[in-house]
Amino acid sequence: MTLKMVYSFIEGNAKMKALLGGKGANLAEMTRTGLPVPPGFTITTDACHAFFKAGNRISEDLQQQIQLGLKQLEREKGQIFGDPSHPLLVSVRSGSITSMPGMMDTILNLGLNDETVKGLVALTNNDRFAYDCYRRLIQMFGSVVMGIEAFNFERLLIRLKKNLGVGQDQEVTADGWRQLIAEYKLCVKAYSGVDFPQNVYDQLKLAVEAVFKSWHNHRAQVYRKINRIPDEQGTAVNVQSMVFGNMGDDCGTGVVFTRNPSSGENALFGEYLINAQGEDVVAGVRTPQTIETLNDKLPEIYDQLERVCKQLEQHYKDMQDIEFTVENGKLYVLQTRNGKRNAQAALKMAVDLVLEGVISREDALQRIEVSHLDQLLHRGIDESAVTDVLAVGLPASPGAAIGVVAFDADTAEEWHKSGKQVILVRSETTPEDIHGVLAAEGVLTSRGGMTSHAAVVARGMGKPCVCGCEGVRIDLQARRMFAGERIIEEGDWITLDGVSGRVIRGAVPLKEATVTNELLQILQWADQTRKLRVYANADNPEDAEIARGFGAEGIGLCRTEHMFFAPSRLAVMQRMIMADSLEERKAALDQLLPMQQFDFEGIFRAMDGLPVTIRLLDPPLHEFLPNANELQQKLQSTDSEEEKAQLQQMIRKVNALHESNPMLGQRGCRLGIVYPEIYDMQIEAIFKAASVCMDEGVAVHPEIMIPLVGDASELRILRELVDDVAEQVLSADKNGENKYKVGTMIEVPRAALTARQIAAHADFFSFGTNDLTQMTFGYSRDDAEGKFLSHYLDKKLLPHNPFQVLDSEGVGQLIELAVTAGRALKPTLKTGICGEHGGDKDSIAFCHQTGLDYVSCSPYRIPMARIAAAQAAIEQKSPAEKQTEAKAV
Repeated sequence: MTLKMVYSFIEGNAKMKALLGGKGANLAEMTRTGLPVPPGFTITTDACHAFFKAGNRISEDLQQQIQLGLKQLEREKGQIFGDPSHPLLVSVRSGSITSMPGMMDTILNLGLNDETVKGLVALTNNDRFAYDCYRRLIQMFGSVVMGIEAFNFERLLIRLKKNLGVGQDQEVTADGWRQLIAEYKLCVKAYSGVDFPQNVYDQLKLAVEAVFKSWHNHRAQVYRKINRIPDEQGTAVNVQSMVFGNMGDDCGTGVVFTRNPSSGENALFGEYLINAQGEDVVAGVRTPQTIETLNDKLPEIYDQLERVCKQLEQHYKDMQDIEFTVENGKLYVLQTRNGKRNAQAALKMAVDLVLEGVISREDALQRIEVSHLDQLLHRGIDESAVTDVLAVGLPASPGAAIGVVAFDADTAEEWHKSGKQVILVRSETTPEDIHGVLAAEGVLTSRGGMTSHAAVVARGMGKPCVCGCEGVRIDLQARRMFAGERIIEEGDWITLDGVSGRVIRGAVPLKEATVTNELLQILQWADQTRKLRVYANADNPEDAEIARGFGAEGIGLCRTEHMFFAPSRLAVMQRMIMADSLEERKAALDQLLPMQQFDFEGIFRAMDGLPVTIRLLDPPLHEFLPNANELQQKLQSTDSEEEKAQLQQMIRKVNALHESNPMLGQRGCRLGIVYPEIYDMQIEAIFKAASVCMDEGVAVHPEIMIPLVGDASELRILRELVDDVAEQVLSADKNGENKYKVGTMIEVPRAALTARQIAAHADFFSFGTNDLTQMTFGYSRDDAEGKFLSHYLDKKLLPHNPFQVLDSEGVGQLIELAVTAGRALKPTLKTGICGEHGGDKDSIAFCHQTGLDYVSCSPYRIPMARIAAAQAAIEQKSPAEKQTEAKAV
């Protein structure tokens, strides 16, 4: 049986979107409901797949189906395609399943040639109009189908208008258009080597092929990548009879939104042009009029358009983006689709449509794009002031920042103290740079990925960050940065856009974030819907307070090593690492204990009544020491004998701690087992802080997490240490009242595989998905993102960056295995994830499906996680839940 690949508009409906594409399905639906839609037919996405499978070739079968579609269209219009006396003209437009405005190609006026243009002159009695249409076809066809750069046509048009002494296209005479058509034909021949096709069936075939091919143009690929649209969707092609907005002053074309896409206001928003075709509005050659003024020019058309807008919005239950044309005083609707909108408008529309009774709360929640909240919760750039983009890197942490360039953390901190706004610019950051990150408005690195040290720390602090910006080269010695031929000196102003990854020269004005009533309402509905709890990754009292303000229900990860990075504390930490004896080490630990206790007290107070999961020291000790090369440079430049001795001692220690692969070396629980005094100090600080806070009436719920466990014996021995210290520090009544938990971070595949044995000693499992991903794939995160991962993504070897979107097939399988095994032994075992995946929508959906109890993410991503968790609950309702709801309705 032959596969049907061409559908007339009267054969389709809105439910056929996967086959007809969004545009084709909507054209069919509008036709079905009786709206004034020019007739036509849709070539399906199946045809697109077949086209690419056949090596970019239209099959004979599809060619025959297109011919049959044309014959039906000719009968509907009473015109013949290619007939010199009564020609049918069509537009050829793309129409993907997921809306991709402006990403693919369109061709208008197809069917004109040297003969049919004369027929159009006779039919319309308007030779200026007819030849204008013909020159437009040659220009669009030459650009889209034949690959000729558009400026080659534009310069000929500009020259013609200059020679005629006119400023606007509509002032060009019929003779002028004839002259330009001749020049356009020569241009086509010169740049393509062939003549503009006079056979209209060749025109149509080539145009359909070009629209299919436009699925793979660069801008479409980039758009799909940004919006996570699958490449395998393909596009449909819509062939529609032409209506003309450029036949005179009772004609026009325009675009109208049923609500304002910038503010969300329930009022028509759009533009139109009298005596114009659609591309005139888009191209910006003429300044369009606001849609309100159409009421003055063509009041009957405006009233009719207003009724159409209301009808379509009610029908689709969403704000619509509508293209229309007026031909000789008659309105035609060429397209409708759910309109794109900014974050503020999206929230307002969603809430308003619920309050108007148009959609349900669940519908409103599902319409919120989680990425929109990045725009609302962080400062943004005034786009009108962007003039000089230096380079584009990875958008690692949202928001925008302006500041003067500082190339090291000390300079950043010093300049910040003097009142300057600073951007910290490094090849990559290390834990030693933390004071510079803290002082900076934002961070730029030339290496590293979305989950590098700089990215993770900046996100946790809510600071904008652009990572892996290979378009800049940093010369630390000269204290300058190169972006191509351009030079940025230390102290020069730059702007970072953490949403797009742009690095911009100069100080671009910023717009402040606003928390709207609509956002608060959406979050309230989300909390009533979701099942996953949302915790925060927070390492200090300030972050804990921010997290609670954003609605965190606890802390899922407190990285205790981050408490040591302030310069005064780092010095003590380094003394502890440099110690040559247990006594020296304990003396340094005694100094660190009150520092940690102080922070824990602040965190417990901020999270009064909520659980606080504290991870004991995880990274290898060498990360707290300066880089060996930097130490050697300091050694060579100092004249102080005392300083030389200190530096030499530090270099010896760095060399002694050196590991071939530190990620797999002496870190986490391995460090705590070899040096139990370190974990002993941390546990004592936790329970002393708990005791102080309990005396104040604070409800404390500490959950102590042992990192990097790979064998149950490791957790067993360290749990015993926790219990021993708790017994020593807490009085009997407090120990009974405190009800602390001990668990582990599962980030080693073996831990997932032996989860049943490990669960015997654990009250909770927290999946450290960053490291679990690294160890499961065998990827070093920074190396992968900096070297080969982008190549893998481009070649479709992986569907997503696994450090941004949880790998459900591999890493996810380990998580499911561990949860099932752990709960088989302990049905009440608490489970969650605390990697950066905890703020990603797709990863949150996986966590809901797997039955985890919580996700944990950086404080500024909590609102996004709350909404994503609600969306997951709605999308994954069980059949029983759906049946119960149906009965209620």
